[in-house]
This record gives sequence, C-alpha cells and structure tokens, in this order.
Amino acid sequence: MEERILELLSEEYPEIDFESSDALVDDGILDSLTITGIIATLTMEFGITIPYEEIIEENFNSIQGLAAMVERLQK
Repeated sequence: MEERILELLSEEYPEIDFESSDALVDDGILDSLTITGIIATLTMEFGITIPYEEIIEENFNSIQGLAAMVERLQK
C-alpha cells in the first residue's frame, strides 16, 4: 500500500519528497490545497471516502500515515 501511494503522489507532486519526510504537515511541506489534492487522488484511486475527522496531521505527515488511513477506510 505504501509503495502504491508513494508512486501516485510522486507522480502528482514531483517537487515533494514524500519518501524521506515524516512531518509533511508539521514542517509546512503540505498546504491545504495540496492536502485537498491528495484526498482527491486517494479517493479516486482506492474508492474510499475520507471523512473530515480523518483529516489530521497524524494521517498526512507521512506515507505510512496515509497508508494506514487508507487501509483503515477500506475495511
């Protein structure tokens, strides 16, 4: 799951180093517009709905956090 998400986001946002950061939101690398785009990408790719309460730093700070969220929402 992590590899697929990394591949998708690296294609969509080549200027962001998703692989080496675990503080994408905390460090200001992701802004609200980018997070909205990531939500759209994950929604379309994995057929999930990301509820408002899941849009927290913990879920968007790293690829691992994103993958855990997607896996949780697919159940």
